[in-house]
Amino acid sequence: MKIAILGAGAIGSLFGALLWESGEDVVLIGRKRHVDAIRSRGLKVSGISGERIVKPKAVTTTQEVGKVDLIIISVKSYDTEQAAKDALNMIHHNTVVLTIQNGLGNIEKLCEIIGGKHVVGGVTMQGSTLVKPGEIYHAGKGPTIIGELNGEITNRIKRIAETFNKAKIETQITQNIWGILWDKLIINVGINALTAILRVRNGELLKIPEIRDIMIEAVKEAVNVAKALNIKLEIKDHVRKVIEVAEATANNKSSMLQDIEKGKRTEIDYINGAIVKLGKKLGIKTPVNKTLTAIVKAVFQFPLPASDC
Repeated sequence: MKIAILGAGAIGSLFGALLWESGEDVVLIGRKRHVDAIRSRGLKVSGISGERIVKPKAVTTTQEVGKVDLIIISVKSYDTEQAAKDALNMIHHNTVVLTIQNGLGNIEKLCEIIGGKHVVGGVTMQGSTLVKPGEIYHAGKGPTIIGELNGEITNRIKRIAETFNKAKIETQITQNIWGILWDKLIINVGINALTAILRVRNGELLKIPEIRDIMIEAVKEAVNVAKALNIKLEIKDHVRKVIEVAEATANNKSSMLQDIEKGKRTEIDYINGAIVKLGKKLGIKTPVNKTLTAIVKAVFQFPLPASDC
């Protein structure tokens, strides 16, 4: 299968590395510094899957790629519109476009620009950190779940799952991808903003009762919004689940914390901010998520000064 990873950051590069190692024809599309490093010395992968150098093809523009069978979209949510436009260069009539992004609104934007027949949804629990250009750290393993937007179990979705599992990317197929997307969003609502504000790893959120309480309230607000939208959630107890995830990924840095540490724009508007926006539309109060959204924006706008020590 010819596969393009559009958005070769931490997660995109991890998927690209694993797929390349399994023998797939993979090209990473990323930022110039990262691409230049991969071209010159390969992509270094370390962490729980071992340390090695892999050498997939890497480019900076989709014009360099040609038509592909599968496009994996792993850009930040605020870059989805541009990524969708760029992806058009690589699409033929049977190309599948799989999003493994965080947040709400990505599928809708991809469908609008690319066409719904090409798009499938996905979430991943894999954990990865971009250490520096040309190097990633595989921080955690977890299932990747993919599904057709209409819930059908198609041959193409089976093929993608088989390809991913062959590459040691544990993958399951769901008939309820919208519910799965919301399940992950709700977990992210509880963890990402707080870790970014406090600049701590996931497990630290559970050590202070007051912070744990804030995490739980943010999750409850998100669940209320999902239920009002008649989303069929798969997780029965999201409060229990967010605590379990924080415990299981205790040493992981959330993607939002990584963004804050690098002085990069966060996806807060597509995670906690999305809950606030939908809550307002539905007449549901979301004060905790509104506060978390505002503070993350302030943290990004007014970063900590460099230490004089």
